[in-house]
Amino acid sequence: MLRRLHPDQPDSFAFTPDNQKWAEAQLTKFPEGRQASAIIPLLWRAQEQEGWLSRPAIEHVSEMLGLAYIRGLEVATFYFMFQLQPVGSVANIQICGTTTCMICGAEDLISVCRERIADRAHQLSADGKFSWEEVECLGACANAPMAQIGKDYYEDLTAARLGEILDELAAGKVPTPGSQAGRFAAEPSNGLTSLSEHDSSRMSSNASVQLAADIGDTVKRIDGSEVPLLTPWLGKAANSNKAARKTAAKRDDMMPPSGPDGAQGGRGKAEKAAPRERGDSSDKHSEAPGEAVGVKAKGKPKQGKVAPVKKDASIKAKSADAPSNEGKKPRVRSAPRKAGADDLKMIKGIGPQLERLLNDLGIHHFDQIAKWGDAEVSWVDQNIKGFKGRASRDSWVAQATQLAQGDETEFSRRAKNDGIYKDNK
Repeated sequence: MLRRLHPDQPDSFAFTPDNQKWAEAQLTKFPEGRQASAIIPLLWRAQEQEGWLSRPAIEHVSEMLGLAYIRGLEVATFYFMFQLQPVGSVANIQICGTTTCMICGAEDLISVCRERIADRAHQLSADGKFSWEEVECLGACANAPMAQIGKDYYEDLTAARLGEILDELAAGKVPTPGSQAGRFAAEPSNGLTSLSEHDSSRMSSNASVQLAADIGDTVKRIDGSEVPLLTPWLGKAANSNKAARKTAAKRDDMMPPSGPDGAQGGRGKAEKAAPRERGDSSDKHSEAPGEAVGVKAKGKPKQGKVAPVKKDASIKAKSADAPSNEGKKPRVRSAPRKAGADDLKMIKGIGPQLERLLNDLGIHHFDQIAKWGDAEVSWVDQNIKGFKGRASRDSWVAQATQLAQGDETEFSRRAKNDGIYKDNK
């Protein structure tokens, strides 16, 4: 499923002071140079604060971790738990629609959401207070059907009870979570069939429901003041905001954006530089050499000072667009032969624009490409601006060899039959 950022974005994002302290404290869980590992909890806290993840929030977190924005966007768009569009100001109703809940009445709950909130998932209600979505299994199958609202589960739901819950939330009340049919946990609906001797001595609510009742408001946005900030991983002396700030992680000086090899997530000085000639894909060709080199964050967090960039004059980032001396430039022609140039677009991976670039370089014929060795392919991979890595990735030499012999490739046959380039001759 394709997930895109919402078209309407706020101008900026900043953590509340308490959430900023919490976020900085999370970085101390990780060794220097590995703070990128904190991206999911920081994105989650940003969402808990605002209700959804805006582009400024994703970029703010990326800046805190020294990551190129695209790395933050990759994580945020991959995980469905991150909301990429505004949600209801009071609550986002998440209806479990997987097998057990579906059999037990989830479709009736969805009908309530469509009638009371909006006809389509991820749309705001008319008053902006609510939104809803259908989600995959939430693991409360014994208490189906159920929904997650805020931080709690509402189980054994009926359509009528969900309507009442929406009314209570709209009125500023927080309904008691857990089973809505009077069950203590997930025991049979007609009562215990084992351990019945403990029935009379148990609490009125299970621990999860009791904690929700003690907190009092489990649908509110998190501003960081709800519970004390603790950092037990730092030891007894570190459980204070001051200590957390003192031990806040520092950026490894080999971590991007100041690293010379574009390694996202950093590495120690003693570690071998990441290889940039080829990517880590299975074919060793799919990543263009030098990709991500020289990436720089566009700003700094508005609050706090996390992992400042350490300047090192000895490190010179290589521009991804700079000409490369790697490999050997292929032999070229000043003009095509009298019979005319070959249609290089018959090579998979070469379109009209790339064909013009090759012609400008003096490459007009299949047999020219067929004669390339590894050195020539490496040079072309490095120096065709905007198409780095294309020659090796799409095996131009193998295709050109076949075409130069008068044979057809599967792609050239399809291209001719479909006429996909007929308007670009």
